[in-house]
Amino acid sequence: MRQEQEPVRAGQDVQWRRCGACGAFVYGKRLDRNLKVCPECQFHFRISPDTRIRQLADPDSFRPLPADYEPRDLLAFSDSKPYPDRLRDARARTGRNDALVAGELTIEGHGLVVAAVDFSFMGGSMGAVVGEGIAAAARHALARRLPLLLIAASGGARMQEGAVSLMQMAKTAQWVAALREAGLPVVNLNTDPTFGGVSASFAMLGDVILAEPGSLIGFAGPQVIRNTIREELPTGFQSAEFLLEHGMIDAVVPRENQREHLARLLSLFGPSVPELPEPGGAEPLTEPLPALRGARETVALARNTGRPTAADYIGYVFDAFMPLRGDRVCADDQALLGGIARLGGQSVVVLGHQKGHDTAELVRSNFGMPNPEGYRKALRLMRLAERFGLPVVALVDTPGAFPGIGAEERGQSLAIAECILELSRIRVPVVSVVTGEGGSGGALALGVADTVLMLQNAYYSVISPEGCSTILFGTAEHAGRTADALRLTASDLLRLGVVDAIVPEPPDSAHSAPHPTALNVKTALVRALTPLLELPGDRLVELRRERYDRFGHPEHQPVVDWEDHDDH
Repeated sequence: MRQEQEPVRAGQDVQWRRCGACGAFVYGKRLDRNLKVCPECQFHFRISPDTRIRQLADPDSFRPLPADYEPRDLLAFSDSKPYPDRLRDARARTGRNDALVAGELTIEGHGLVVAAVDFSFMGGSMGAVVGEGIAAAARHALARRLPLLLIAASGGARMQEGAVSLMQMAKTAQWVAALREAGLPVVNLNTDPTFGGVSASFAMLGDVILAEPGSLIGFAGPQVIRNTIREELPTGFQSAEFLLEHGMIDAVVPRENQREHLARLLSLFGPSVPELPEPGGAEPLTEPLPALRGARETVALARNTGRPTAADYIGYVFDAFMPLRGDRVCADDQALLGGIARLGGQSVVVLGHQKGHDTAELVRSNFGMPNPEGYRKALRLMRLAERFGLPVVALVDTPGAFPGIGAEERGQSLAIAECILELSRIRVPVVSVVTGEGGSGGALALGVADTVLMLQNAYYSVISPEGCSTILFGTAEHAGRTADALRLTASDLLRLGVVDAIVPEPPDSAHSAPHPTALNVKTALVRALTPLLELPGDRLVELRRERYDRFGHPEHQPVVDWEDHDDH
């Protein structure tokens, strides 16, 4: 649990500061050079909005918004000290009217609007002035078509302003909603502490939510929770790291990396260059390949642990990748990767089932079988893609969605169904690539697309060969026979119209040459995305609907003489 840092008291030598975490005394100038982070234990001291903006902004780029609106004592509130006296003391201590600093700046040349809460002004509590300041910053961002960065450090709503303070939660949330509707990014940077009415409004509504290491973030404070439930709290409870593990935020970013992290994020959200690169791999195939091996052998190759994973393809295929984590409800499922990337000059949202190459990686990623949290993360990023007009690239490689008790309790079917529905309706290009296993609905949750590609030695099926054999024969011994019967190879599915093209693999399969295989995937993606980028959103949805309508339609059902192709 984070400890309070040692305060500076009257008469104390301010050249030295005592770390509230490890107890070390740090020379003040060294602490300043280290961005107010303890060099011994990396404890992040609290800093003022002015200091933080200086750390993030390009030199001389910050232009403050007007801050002449002053708080009013509408309730004539008084406890041990009248509210006007508390305001006077806070103004004298901080030199500002209230607990917010807002303005326009650039970070590595990227323009944005920032609104930062000052914890040293009455605990950063949100009253009418803070709420209006955040709304004004959002209005300015909307007028200038700029992203908005919201930096929180607050105990919550300001009690001294009563229900007027409560209304600021709605006020700030509605302006975040306005920026969402306008397709402008909102980024949260939550610092220690972020609680109450601030955490339950603008501080947790960003498209991307970042937090500083060790920051305490939550709705009710730990002491309130402890006194209410009469239980000891888990180690690290409500820390930034706890929130990351539980899917509430996208990243914990140390102070020294925040400027670079924000610059990369702003670049990915920035304008895209529609021209895609010439990747130099083998061209995708639109005619079935001769059968070099049986379906059962193809399934074995698709499951080979040396085969490139989604993380491998992301590293090989894309020029930049910013991972986004968590479903904002429960957890960050490592069986499903997601984030924003660049393919040449084009920003895209990438989704992928993730496996691993060794036992530790496979266990960590649950062998590529997502829980509902993974599909809810994917759903969140699909909606983000549509909001910002970013194409979706999906990498499919899963034996299927995880069939566990907890997964059923948390709504596995609904999570998959919502992903399928969302991909059916989003007004941006979608390209899906089956890179390994395409197992049932768990695969289709990322597989609904304008163009579906499939690697040469991948498979895609309604059920695994073993599962089919077990249902039909009471044993998995006939999996080879059912693999053939399911017509699950790339060539079979190309004949059926399920996939649009085959991505070639090296003669010894993808695991023997991951990089050349990835170049082939990149080539196929470029060829697929290029014409789709020219189509308006409504037309994409119309064509996607027609694509899936034809399956089972008597006028469009392909007729295949399988005896002509059963030469393996």
